Amino acid sequence: MRYDRLKKGVITAGVMLLAGMAVSAQQTPPAKKTPATSTKHIMVAADEVKWGKGPAALPPGVEVAVLEGNPEQKGLFTIRAKMPDGYTVPPHSHPTDERLTIISGTLMAGLGGTVDESAMHALETGAYATMPARTNHYVRAKGEAVIQISAMGPFEVKYVHPRDDPRKKTVAAK
Repeated sequence: MRYDRLKKGVITAGVMLLAGMAVSAQQTPPAKKTPATSTKHIMVAADEVKWGKGPAALPPGVEVAVLEGNPEQKGLFTIRAKMPDGYTVPPHSHPTDERLTIISGTLMAGLGGTVDESAMHALETGAYATMPARTNHYVRAKGEAVIQISAMGPFEVKYVHPRDDPRKKTVAAK
């Protein structure tokens, strides 16, 4: 069953790529609404990545760059996140699979609904991880870390503990 779902996801992603289903790149999150499809190739040099403030669903302090797609809309997207040393995303999950590549630095990652530093794995530059949908996990940057995330949108973050949700803290602070 899991293999079939993975196979379907890979085939869907391949068809989307072959059909030119890329959308305008380099928008500053939260992204402007863009068309669902584009016939343009996307090539972004490292020094052309445009960083902006991270989405409200993530704790403050992260910078995000949208490379492909629109995380707010249905469909494939790829983003990068630049996290300062010690930046932590508390236990959370996503409704879709998340594919993560470490571009630079070290990301400490753990599974479960409670942060357990002794159970965290060091994902260093070049490392790759996949988090299946609805898997509770948490991360912390060890030094500055830049990660790349590819997933199907819309991008959603569901915190295990509502008190950790920065969107609720913003509302409470007003």
